[in-house]
Amino acid sequence: MTHNAEPSGRRSKQTHKLNVSFEFFPPKTPKMEESLWESVERLAPLQPEFVSVTYGAGGSTRERTHATVERIIKEANIPAAAHLTCVSATREEVDAVIRSYADVGVTHIVALRGDPAAGVGTKYVPHDGGYKNAADLVAGIKRIGDFEVSVSAYPEKHPESPDFATDIEMLRQKVDAGATRAITQFFFDNDLYEAYVERVRRAGIFIPIVPGILPIHNFVQMAGFASRTGASVPQWLANRFEGLEDDPETHRLVAAAVAAEQVEDLRARGVDDFHFYTMNRANLSYAICHMLGMRPAKA
Repeated sequence: MTHNAEPSGRRSKQTHKLNVSFEFFPPKTPKMEESLWESVERLAPLQPEFVSVTYGAGGSTRERTHATVERIIKEANIPAAAHLTCVSATREEVDAVIRSYADVGVTHIVALRGDPAAGVGTKYVPHDGGYKNAADLVAGIKRIGDFEVSVSAYPEKHPESPDFATDIEMLRQKVDAGATRAITQFFFDNDLYEAYVERVRRAGIFIPIVPGILPIHNFVQMAGFASRTGASVPQWLANRFEGLEDDPETHRLVAAAVAAEQVEDLRARGVDDFHFYTMNRANLSYAICHMLGMRPAKA
């Protein structure tokens, strides 16, 4: 056996720069804040394009999101993007948040409509006097300042969209309003992502469609979340994690391998930008990036 041979197709792809971003959520407790900051410090040396901080339903994490983004900008010296939704808030309230972001140095906002106030699966009703949807929100952000704006995309279409045509038309409206990047809902079948990008390009939309990658920290929890958000879980994936409920070490090894395989396959298809949903845990995302050839910047 030749021990120094690389897997087929990998050598040529190593000349491509891998661009990554990481997503965190604002901590609820001092212990969670400590864990979050350990994750930020662990991943920062990989020099991500940016890190993003989520925004809770109905603005429930508004202050914590703001504080977390501000700390990352000041202490970690990484480009930070703040999420923003328009659920349960007036335009004036949302505009105040946008201006507060600008005041602490935020130049990139991830603009999302947000889940319905009554929870995922219920009907979305725009707030009286609020932004009506994500495209309207993007336009509002761009009126206030020259922010970079990223938006969401759905390889299996948004669960509330009746069909792909409706879904992609909403993406077009977001782009027309000023969005310059789309980050996808997580997925595990790369053929679905590739087919979605082809649909988007045929529709004349040419902004980057960055795949959202979810390292699986807990398969059972992930499968439940996927069922609520319209993301499919292939049977082969369920088979990989079968019997590992009480074997966390093997679960971690399998999870790292699954995500690395997914990203390697996407790179073979010409994709070099990835957004990792870290769940505020760095080790899996760090391991995946290492397996893909990324190394921390030398001090």
